[in-house]
Amino acid sequence: MDVQVLSMSVDSVFVHKMWNDTELSKMIGKDIPFPMCSDQDGRIGKMYGIYDEEGGVETRGRFIIDPDGVIQGFEVLTPPVGRNVSESIRQVQAYQLVRASNG
Repeated sequence: MDVQVLSMSVDSVFVHKMWNDTELSKMIGKDIPFPMCSDQDGRIGKMYGIYDEEGGVETRGRFIIDPDGVIQGFEVLTPPVGRNVSESIRQVQAYQLVRASNG
């Protein structure tokens, strides 16, 4: 799809590695196929409005950022609600189509 996928949390890179090695790889049978970034001080989460100062955590969110660095879409959900990967793919494809047709 010609996109860059990143994940981010306040967990350290060491916690990400442990999660990948002990949990995720067992669930999907391989390593996570994209970089997992650490935002331990919440600086990036604060910029996106998803950092919870009191809890020291970031709310789960998904941001679609175009090649010019402009946020085209986002979704922020409370922890018990999962995200829909098919909907994310549909949105990326729609933004790509709109961008291509306006270019």
